Amino acid sequence: MDDECCEVVVTAADADWLAGLTRDLVDRRLAACGHVLTAVRSVYRWEGAVHDEAEARIGLHTRRALVPEIVEHVTAVHPYDVPCVIALPLVGGAPAYLAWIVAETRSPTPVGETG
Repeated sequence: MDDECCEVVVTAADADWLAGLTRDLVDRRLAACGHVLTAVRSVYRWEGAVHDEAEARIGLHTRRALVPEIVEHVTAVHPYDVPCVIALPLVGGAPAYLAWIVAETRSPTPVGETG
């Protein structure tokens, strides 16, 4: 699983905040890169009401083994009570690009150690 790649999607109201989050995750080598989409429209039910809001979205390219660390970090720093943080499998891609994702992300920290 350590070399399997995926895309982690995160949404938030502020595209600049998401860009900062992306820089932080790339700096920590938890993601090789992130694509920030500044204009998405989210329609969802929250606390009994349907909302229709402008949001931004990032797609982070990373290793599947790093998803738990990313989820933990995003959940800790995200301004939402329940942020959208989901991982989508990559079923294929350019071999050189997938190898680059693996090379640019660190191996997961073993349980019991600090990174």
